Amino acid sequence: MTRYISHSNNLKLIMVLLRDRSRNVQYEAFHVFKVFVANPNKAPEILGLLTKNRRQILTFLSTFQEERTRNDNQFAEEKNFLIRQIEKLPVDE
Repeated sequence: MTRYISHSNNLKLIMVLLRDRSRNVQYEAFHVFKVFVANPNKAPEILGLLTKNRRQILTFLSTFQEERTRNDNQFAEEKNFLIRQIEKLPVDE
Protein backbone atom coordinates (compact mmCIF):
# COMPACT_ATOMS: atom_id res chain seq x y z
CA MET A 1 0.00 0.00 0.00
CA THR A 2 2.86 2.38 0.75
CA ARG A 3 4.13 2.09 -2.81
CA TYR A 4 0.65 2.64 -4.20
CA ILE A 5 0.09 5.85 -2.25
CA SER A 6 3.47 7.21 -3.31
CA HIS A 7 2.51 7.62 -6.97
CA SER A 8 0.60 10.69 -8.10
CA ASN A 9 -1.02 8.81 -11.01
CA ASN A 10 -2.79 6.62 -8.46
CA LEU A 11 -4.03 9.66 -6.56
CA LYS A 12 -5.26 11.21 -9.81
CA LEU A 13 -7.18 8.02 -10.62
CA ILE A 14 -8.80 7.97 -7.18
CA MET A 15 -9.74 11.65 -7.52
CA VAL A 16 -11.47 10.83 -10.83
CA LEU A 17 -13.28 7.90 -9.21
CA LEU A 18 -14.55 10.22 -6.45
CA ARG A 19 -16.64 11.84 -9.20
CA ASP A 20 -17.85 8.59 -10.76
CA ARG A 21 -21.55 8.24 -11.59
CA SER A 22 -21.90 5.36 -9.17
CA ARG A 23 -22.31 6.42 -5.55
CA ASN A 24 -20.80 3.09 -4.49
CA VAL A 25 -17.67 3.66 -6.59
CA GLN A 26 -17.41 7.16 -5.10
CA TYR A 27 -17.72 5.73 -1.61
CA GLU A 28 -15.02 3.11 -2.15
CA ALA A 29 -12.73 5.68 -3.78
CA PHE A 30 -13.24 7.88 -0.72
CA HIS A 31 -11.75 5.17 1.49
CA VAL A 32 -8.65 4.92 -0.70
CA PHE A 33 -8.41 8.73 -0.85
CA LYS A 34 -8.35 8.76 2.97
CA VAL A 35 -5.15 6.71 2.91
CA PHE A 36 -3.44 9.25 0.63
CA VAL A 37 -4.50 12.18 2.81
CA ALA A 38 -3.92 10.57 6.21
CA ASN A 39 -0.43 9.33 5.36
CA PRO A 40 1.97 11.34 7.56
CA ASN A 41 4.87 10.61 5.19
CA LYS A 42 3.40 11.78 1.91
CA ALA A 43 5.66 11.58 -1.12
CA PRO A 44 6.54 15.07 -2.42
CA GLU A 45 4.51 14.53 -5.60
CA ILE A 46 1.45 13.53 -3.54
CA LEU A 47 1.81 16.52 -1.23
CA GLY A 48 2.25 18.77 -4.27
CA LEU A 49 -0.87 17.43 -5.96
CA LEU A 50 -2.97 17.78 -2.81
CA THR A 51 -1.61 21.28 -2.18
CA LYS A 52 -2.19 22.37 -5.77
CA ASN A 53 -5.81 21.18 -5.61
CA ARG A 54 -6.45 22.13 -1.98
CA ARG A 55 -9.24 24.63 -2.61
CA GLN A 56 -11.04 22.41 -5.13
CA ILE A 57 -10.78 19.37 -2.83
CA LEU A 58 -12.24 21.32 0.10
CA THR A 59 -15.12 22.58 -2.05
CA PHE A 60 -15.76 19.09 -3.37
CA LEU A 61 -15.67 17.41 0.05
CA SER A 62 -18.05 19.97 1.55
CA THR A 63 -20.88 18.56 -0.59
CA PHE A 64 -19.62 15.01 -1.16
CA GLN A 65 -22.31 12.39 -0.48
CA GLU A 66 -24.39 14.70 1.69
CA GLU A 67 -27.12 12.14 2.37
CA ARG A 68 -24.59 9.58 3.58
CA THR A 69 -22.97 12.31 5.70
CA ARG A 70 -26.29 12.98 7.43
CA ASN A 71 -27.11 9.29 7.98
CA ASP A 72 -23.73 7.71 8.73
CA ASN A 73 -21.87 9.17 11.71
CA GLN A 74 -18.64 7.30 11.02
CA PHE A 75 -18.58 8.52 7.42
CA ALA A 76 -19.27 12.08 8.60
CA GLU A 77 -16.38 11.86 11.08
CA GLU A 78 -14.01 10.50 8.44
CA LYS A 79 -15.04 13.20 5.99
CA ASN A 80 -14.51 15.91 8.61
CA PHE A 81 -11.11 14.42 9.43
CA LEU A 82 -10.12 14.64 5.76
CA ILE A 83 -11.33 18.22 5.52
CA ARG A 84 -9.24 19.16 8.57
CA GLN A 85 -6.18 17.42 7.11
CA ILE A 86 -6.59 19.18 3.76
CA GLU A 87 -7.05 22.53 5.54
CA LYS A 88 -3.68 22.00 7.24
CA LEU A 89 -1.88 21.71 3.91
CA PRO A 90 0.14 24.72 2.78
CA VAL A 91 -1.70 27.12 0.49
CA ASP A 92 -0.43 26.87 -3.09
CA GLU A 93 0.29 30.31 -4.49
